[in-house]
Amino acid sequence: MRDKELMSQEVGLDATTQDDWDMQRLGKTQQFKRNFRFYSILGFTTTLMATWESILLTSTYGLVDGGKAGMVYVYIASFVGFFAAVVSMAEIASISPTSGGQYHWVSEFAWPRYQRFLSYLTGWLSVLGWQAAFASICFLCGTLIQGLLVFNYSDPSGWVYGYERWHGTLLTIAIAAVGTVVNTWGYKILPPMEGLILAIHLGGFVAVLVLMWVMSPGKASDETVWKEFTNSGGWSSVGLACLVGQLTPIFSWTGPDAATHMAEEVQNAALVVPWCMVSTALINGALGFVMLVTLLYNMGPLTDAILAPASGFSFLPAVQRATGSIPATNGVAAIILVLEVCSAIGILATVSRQTFAFARDEALPFSKQLAHVNRRTQIPVCSVLVSTIITVLLSLINIGSTAAFNAVASVMIAALFTTYILPIAAVIRVRFQPGGIPPARFSLGSFGLAINVFSLAWLCFAIIFTFFPTANNPTLVSMNWSILVFGAVVIFAIALYILHGRRVYKAPVTQVRKVD
Repeated sequence: MRDKELMSQEVGLDATTQDDWDMQRLGKTQQFKRNFRFYSILGFTTTLMATWESILLTSTYGLVDGGKAGMVYVYIASFVGFFAAVVSMAEIASISPTSGGQYHWVSEFAWPRYQRFLSYLTGWLSVLGWQAAFASICFLCGTLIQGLLVFNYSDPSGWVYGYERWHGTLLTIAIAAVGTVVNTWGYKILPPMEGLILAIHLGGFVAVLVLMWVMSPGKASDETVWKEFTNSGGWSSVGLACLVGQLTPIFSWTGPDAATHMAEEVQNAALVVPWCMVSTALINGALGFVMLVTLLYNMGPLTDAILAPASGFSFLPAVQRATGSIPATNGVAAIILVLEVCSAIGILATVSRQTFAFARDEALPFSKQLAHVNRRTQIPVCSVLVSTIITVLLSLINIGSTAAFNAVASVMIAALFTTYILPIAAVIRVRFQPGGIPPARFSLGSFGLAINVFSLAWLCFAIIFTFFPTANNPTLVSMNWSILVFGAVVIFAIALYILHGRRVYKAPVTQVRKVD
């Protein structure tokens, strides 16, 4: 028998009434303006993930571990698992469209005995994972600028750029400042701006694609692209190398839950947010694959100049080979840089809403301040500023050691993947309970259990390889220390729950109520 959540659609309740009903059921007070509609939130999430741009930026990992053919097949296989995870979370988001996202879902659907602790742990991992994502994207933009300077000014006969770590730190802070300005003073333009950014995202894709196909002096053979595997990392087998190379597509798909954390600012969220998640995955998945194949056909052979570029970015010498032009390469890099800065703006908005939601349930230190929403702007300004300050402080680590900063930033993928695993596992449990999961406006129907189980298996499998270094027998500098940082984060969250959280944390499930 359908409950009122589904009946509301049948009797013709408008979007505002549906959103009000959802907030009442979730036990939350509406504090934000619902400025986002489908196309603006689609632009927000599509450019936040920036898949085709990230495929180019992180291509080094896949080219070293797997090579051309390895990147193609790993991309396809990873996308299947990733898409299953996205649609699984989309269904849950339709049931509970709240900025809390995963930690709220765990609270609502996990084992009653453990839901409060697991929800608290999920919330901390989500907050810290998104915070690491913001620091990582700002640093990536900063190092891309440095990489471009190395790429253009490394001729000994002219001016040579001297690469300094503190330059990267200052550039990271500058990118974070841009994101902060747009998310505070520019709050009114953020929703309409996302439509423009989406146009640039798609237009930039076409421009880069045309440049590489038209200007390329020669194309690689089908044999090279589809059958030539590489194991430059020195792993025991090509298969293992390809699995380690998953980092390229996985990084490129980070953040499918971003729309969820903006749900309380989206009109008709229970329907728009899940469809936005699915649409984002399909659009970016297709664009990323086309860009990957374009790069592999036009980049030329894999040489040390590409596998170990002086700039740190394999796509710069690869695009130069494809176009035969340094100005064209700079143009491609400039497009990517602009779009990655736009991605940073979206990530800051996401982390600030996740921080706000978790603080609203009194889970964070200084929760009252972090959960405060400015009456005039209806923006959690304090959460935005704190997120920026944390990124600035983290960027200072880079002055002493880039490896140490990368260890902190790389915890992003493991932390966020864990927050996908826990709610999906909880929903699988509920499916076996009497009555099953609550009806949703976006439903997987009879395929739900199979899709949930498959996505859970893929996430558990993929997360293992996010802890691998890019090469076998790594040094202390090249070692992937994310497992250490991730373990420290989990221990910190557990200790904080014991000392503080179990006394004050208001688990969302205690506020959820039946609305007649």
